[in-house]
Amino acid sequence: MKTQHSLRQRRSRGIRIATVGAGVLALALSGCAGQGNGGGDDNSGADADGKVSLTFWNGFTGPDGPALEKVIEDFNASQDEVSVKAEIMPWDTLYQKVLTAVAGNDGPDIIAMSAARMPQFAEQGMFMPVDDYYDDAANDSDALAEAAISASVYDGTNYGVPVNYTPMMMYYNKDLFEAAGLDPEAPPTTWDEFAAMVPKLTVDENGDGKPEQYATALGDHETVPVFPALLWGTGGAVVSDDGSTSMLGDAGSLDALNFWVDLVKNQKASPIGLSGADADKLFLTGKAATEIVGPWMTTGFDDAGLNYGIVPPPGGPDSDAVLADVVSMGLPAGTDEATKEAAYKFFAYWNSQEGQITWADGSGFPPNRADVADQITASPYPAIFGAADVSDRAKILLAGVAAGGTITETIFWPSLQKALNGDGTVDSIFPAASEQVQAELDK
Repeated sequence: MKTQHSLRQRRSRGIRIATVGAGVLALALSGCAGQGNGGGDDNSGADADGKVSLTFWNGFTGPDGPALEKVIEDFNASQDEVSVKAEIMPWDTLYQKVLTAVAGNDGPDIIAMSAARMPQFAEQGMFMPVDDYYDDAANDSDALAEAAISASVYDGTNYGVPVNYTPMMMYYNKDLFEAAGLDPEAPPTTWDEFAAMVPKLTVDENGDGKPEQYATALGDHETVPVFPALLWGTGGAVVSDDGSTSMLGDAGSLDALNFWVDLVKNQKASPIGLSGADADKLFLTGKAATEIVGPWMTTGFDDAGLNYGIVPPPGGPDSDAVLADVVSMGLPAGTDEATKEAAYKFFAYWNSQEGQITWADGSGFPPNRADVADQITASPYPAIFGAADVSDRAKILLAGVAAGGTITETIFWPSLQKALNGDGTVDSIFPAASEQVQAELDK
């Protein structure tokens, strides 16, 4: 299957990588081009017995980490030609390390990252195209979800193979709903229904303006981009579907931003200034009634003994689209043929029926392929997050946009925080931010 033929062609766009200077970036690219074996890590290359050893950088530091390690263990035991070793670190650490590691010829052989970030690195020539992986029918890629495959496409070329693909869902605390006089089996399905519940789910016992309990935990920085995805609910978006035009100043985007900023800023639906980790903790400790997040939190919430349900997030008046999160794995540019072939064997095993059953059962993520859904029995969560009616609504934010990371981190989040903190109105802040976004897209 040639994904570059079946997917929309996207024109090339530039990006600044703020954390890495131009000199380091140039070294990184030359290091990629010249290295003989992936990132050149001392643990990579052929063992004395001829087995190819691969290092695999990823950020699965949570309860999903053991499931990833189990798939790797099973792969290593299934054959005697390739050995994979995972090096797990926080995602922000991985993004900071990866370019400088490659520049020093000390990087990994396989790199996992959010598919939304892949275009910025691919645009700089860091990743090797993997279209030939999809061309090989033996890899059974036709069984994979198309959205999971297309997430790592940039400018018509695919640079990644999916590790996981999942929609974000709304967790809600049934005990807090019941205490508020709400039906614990009837969570909100629309924005208006949610807004009507906010006064009941937000508890400020002493009236000091600092609630002891919030209706939701909605991150506004350093988190999965749930807030920018809310713009879809009123027909808005951060950028157009083809990635060429900023839409932050459009009427639909401003409508969504005004609605949610009002709920957070004026009605105290969520604390201001939450990171993703802060939001998770707020729900985990029973101080927020809802949170929109992925399946990686199920183990933590279960261990905390929370009585919760999982449902699709409330839909907006114009769209009920759901944010999807995809992590893909790719190879550094300049990876030699033997290392690439070994990595492709691992990619194929990861997305095989056996690999996906092990991954889904252990992690709670839905499988990347639908033909194993009825074989996943150890966890109920893959069926919930992988339900067809949810997957059909799922969208990837800023897919294929090389400037996506810059837009989210340096324009959207700071603009949102200004609006939430009263440093201007949505209608004054975001049209100006839209001009900044367009400038990034035009580079």
